[in-house]
This record gives sequence, structure tokens and C-alpha cells, in this order.
Amino acid sequence: MSEVYAARRTRLRERCQASGSASALISRPANVRYLAGAAPQDSVLLIGRSEDLLVCVGPPDDRPAEGRPDEALRTHILPGAAGDPAVAAADLAEGQGGDSLAVEEHHLTVARHRAIRSVVPRLRLADLGGAVEQLRVVKDEEEISCLRIGAEIADQALGELLESILVGRTERHLALELERRLVDHGADGPAFPTAVATGPNSGRRAHRPTDRRVEEGDFLSVCLGATYRGYRCEIGRTFVIGTSPADWQIDLYDLVFAAQRAGREMLAPGAAYRDVDRAARQVLDSAGCAEGLPALTGHGVGLEIDEDPQLAPAAMGKLDACVPVTVEPGVHLPGRGGVRIDDTLVVRPEADGGPELLTITTKELLAL
Repeated sequence: MSEVYAARRTRLRERCQASGSASALISRPANVRYLAGAAPQDSVLLIGRSEDLLVCVGPPDDRPAEGRPDEALRTHILPGAAGDPAVAAADLAEGQGGDSLAVEEHHLTVARHRAIRSVVPRLRLADLGGAVEQLRVVKDEEEISCLRIGAEIADQALGELLESILVGRTERHLALELERRLVDHGADGPAFPTAVATGPNSGRRAHRPTDRRVEEGDFLSVCLGATYRGYRCEIGRTFVIGTSPADWQIDLYDLVFAAQRAGREMLAPGAAYRDVDRAARQVLDSAGCAEGLPALTGHGVGLEIDEDPQLAPAAMGKLDACVPVTVEPGVHLPGRGGVRIDDTLVVRPEADGGPELLTITTKELLAL
């Protein structure tokens, strides 16, 4: 992986130089990991004029499950395990010469930015913007492999839960059970707080599990994800508990399934982000479900669960190959419940078989 990390840092250095910055300070944790590997907490990365440095409060520990920092990258450990790594890195950048330093203003606090400026008043501080996030959008096959394994773990955890007795158990209990199963099957941990919603709560996006118990005839919607070697994916499914679904449940499920399929079918290199959203949204709009729809149909995933691109009505840009995204439309009817269907897919050209579905748990409306 050293060559991969080095190539990523080279691409970033070229962007910095093109914008007139001699060096860059990377402080956002996911960006540090992307460019330097699994680093100790609170580490920052200096893309220096003469040398790149990983600046840490303490030495890297032995964390084989999460990976290790790039062995080719020199580590600078703050003496006495004290101080701010970002301020120390800025000081090191000034020592390498140059007159400018690009920083991630969207991540640094005002206080931290002021502390850096006070230590290196001679350096011009520029905004790096989302340069690293833009590099992260297109994944290499190693990254996609991690996402694929994470999806397999999530599928396995969900499949096992569906084989257990559900009636009478609380949303909170089921969510904790799912998160335990994720770890049992090799995940670093959940990719985000697991959402389990029953009855009138079902279909809500990012629902926080409550002590409501599963009842016969309920919709049960579940959204979970696994983190594997830092990479996060997600899956969401909706089921009916105990009995054959009612007509209104079948109709609502079929509607959301059609919307999700329309969004999935739009995933191709060159497709506009907002066109993917529009394809799914129009299906729901045409059925009179426009009110209360989520702000977006899907989003990118990777080292964070919510990355660029955003598949939303006003989103600008077009999909590239090897971009993993979710497609997750849903409808919630107040007082009755609703349906969410959520998959993680990788954009692939038609010549390669079209979008690659990572989350494969059935989307049939099952009565559990």
C-alpha cells in the first residue's frame, strides 16, 4: 500500500502547487487516513515542500485490524505527548521553507486556525477546500474490495437476525443485536448507529431505536452498515411481521421498490447526480408522495458513511466509474409507518456489467 499512499499524496501535492501553495496541512481524520494509512487519533499529515510527515501526539500502536500508517512515511511524535499536532506541523512546514500553507478550513476550528497563524505569521494560509475529498470520490479496487467485504458482513448479520423471533423485542434490543453480529462477523464496528423502526416509526430515515416492541402486522424497517478496514457501507430493508402484508403495505412497498430500481438503473458513468435523484423521485412524486420525501436519494460511501457525491435535486456533477453510492428512497406515512430500501452499489460501465450491487439481501417483501 505504500505506493498507493505515495501516489495519492503526489496527486494532492500537484493540486497544491497548481494553486500556488508549497505545502498542505491535512487535519480531517478520514483524509489523513486516505493519504497516510491508519494513523493514531488526532494525527495530522503535512504534505511538505521537502518531506511529508505524519505528526502524532503519541506513537502508532499495533492495530492490525485497522491497519497501520504508511511505513514509507516518517512520523514526527510530539515531545511529552502534549501540544497540538496541527500547530506543530505548521511550524515544521515553515522550517522547510516556502511562503504558503494550504489548510482544511472546513475542518479546523477558528481557535486552531488562529493558533496556527500565531506560530507561523510569515506563512500565507490558504484554503485547501475539498481537494482530498474530491480525490476520494473514485475508489481503487482495493478500496472497493473492503466495501464488498463490509457489505457481505452486513448482509450476514441482517440475514441471521431475520431467522430469529422478532415479535415482542424492542427496536433498541434489535439494533444492539445487529451491531453485535456485525463485530462477530469481522467488522471493525457499525458504520453508523443502526436504525431499527417498527410500526408507525418504520420508514423514517436515521430513526433512533426506541423501546417500542415489535407487533404482529408491523412494518419493520432496518438500516445498518459495517465498517471494514475503515471503509463503510450500508443496507436498508423493510419487512412485515407475522402475517401476510395488508394491501396498503404491498402497494407502498411496490412503489418504493420501483423508485429504488429507477435510481439504480440510472447509475452509469456520465450520469448526472441530479438525474439519478430525479429518476427515483419522479416515481414517488407521480404517486402523490412528494411531501415529506428525503432531501436526497443517495450519497457516496467510503472512509465516511456520507461522502460525495450527493444524489440530490440540486447536485452538480456527473458520476464516474468506480464510485460507490447508496440508492435509498423511502416513504413514511405519519401514524402508519413506511418503507425504506437501501443498497450500496459501485458505478460500472455497461461493458463491465453495469452497476455492481454490493448488498444482496433479498428485496422481496417478506413476512417474518
